Amino acid sequence: MPAPHHLPATPDTVAWGYLDAARPAVLHVQSGDEVVIDTLSGEPENLPADPARVLPDHRAVLEAQRKERGEGVHHLTGPIHVDGARPGDCLQIDILAATPRQDWGFCEILPLKGILPAEFTDYQQILIDIDRVRNQATLPWGQSIALDPFFGIMAVAPPPEWGRLASPVPWAFGGNIDNRALVPGTTLYLPVFNDGALFSVGDGHGRQGDGEVCIDALETALQGRFRLTVRRDIPESAPFAETPSHWISMGLHPSLDQAAEQAVRQMVQLLTARTGLDRSQAYMMASMLGDLRITQVVDGNKGVHMLYPKDATQAP
Repeated sequence: MPAPHHLPATPDTVAWGYLDAARPAVLHVQSGDEVVIDTLSGEPENLPADPARVLPDHRAVLEAQRKERGEGVHHLTGPIHVDGARPGDCLQIDILAATPRQDWGFCEILPLKGILPAEFTDYQQILIDIDRVRNQATLPWGQSIALDPFFGIMAVAPPPEWGRLASPVPWAFGGNIDNRALVPGTTLYLPVFNDGALFSVGDGHGRQGDGEVCIDALETALQGRFRLTVRRDIPESAPFAETPSHWISMGLHPSLDQAAEQAVRQMVQLLTARTGLDRSQAYMMASMLGDLRITQVVDGNKGVHMLYPKDATQAP
């Protein structure tokens, strides 16, 4: 196997706060290639007081892009052009690794953000120490939690007619899905809207609960390793995923009810395509064996996902 490509985080490879089909690709790869991608997390006000703790590439991006940033807060490394991908295809993203790049992260309460903005007006940020050897994070009040890193944002470029979009809102092309199930060992599938797919990644999380209720998770810089494969045999028009043990359907909508409906409808479609079940049988199986979960409630389009065990998908 050829060595993986490496895409560092630099002022030329990072888009601060936006996704745009007009942004030129910073790397070209073949379908099936692996890519190691460095990501960043944090605006200037999120950095620790000790400048030695801040990654040099983070400082370089913040300084170079102060006047070029979009409307979002996320640093997105990419886009990557996957040769052969074209609109109507699906990009298969095998998530092979997600590891912290630094010894700190942060979480915060911000004005008018989160699910309870009127109740939490003591706006604050906490700096969280990360022990990469022990795979632990230590909170300012002394409590330690295990890390479970994943990327909040994995995206292909949006349809070109949509123009430049702020990074916080997830859509059909992926984006800020914030699904904590998308850890290494998981495969994400995204519909393609542009030649080359134009894959970007960012918004590293050291740990997050379902919901991400206060607006932030444990935000930190991660390095990821991905295998990017063009699929023409998957006609899905919305993101979905699989783990070794489960199928994962996803719904994204401003209404949590509508997002739940989308997730259930997509799971029914996944089951009928992979088993001998008809739609009514798949709907009942999803009710008996599917776990419907809130992905996040804070990103404009709220998220709901369903997990369904693969060992129950055999044909009758």
